[in-house]
Amino acid sequence: MTKSVPLIILILLQAICAVFFVSDILATVIGLRASPISWQTREFLEVGAAVGLVLGVVLGWIAFRRSMQRTEQAEASLRVVQGAFHDHLEERFRQWSLTPAEREVALFSLKGCGIEEIASLRNTSPGTVKAQSNAIYRKAQVSNRAQLLSLFIEDLLDGSLDPGEGAQADREPVQSIA
Repeated sequence: MTKSVPLIILILLQAICAVFFVSDILATVIGLRASPISWQTREFLEVGAAVGLVLGVVLGWIAFRRSMQRTEQAEASLRVVQGAFHDHLEERFRQWSLTPAEREVALFSLKGCGIEEIASLRNTSPGTVKAQSNAIYRKAQVSNRAQLLSLFIEDLLDGSLDPGEGAQADREPVQSIA
């Protein structure tokens, strides 16, 4: 909320300046002025409104640059987190001794792909994908895709991306299902 206050002030300043110029033009065209104002006062008001509009442009540019910097920082942070998560996945897969094919199936499965879709993406049969999935579940000591995904979600929620810690160390082997 505090970051939006300067932007609100900026918008109000520009709106006031714009209303002044538009109302001045309309008053002149329609002839609404009952008594003319002195040229010094008029010049002062116009200079003030012009300065307000220039300030609005400058402050708008500053707000835009800050917004772009925050976006770049957020994207950089996201890349770091993605890299750390990918490293965490690879470490877990190495601990479980997954084959390259099982790694692919596990990644597709974690991304939410179904058996048929994984089979299509890998140009294999659904039966092969089911067998590889069962091998993954057995090695990870879980019984289904939801539990496999929960291993990684638990690590994220616990703030520990160290594969040696957390839920895996306490988990007992579970029989895999087809």
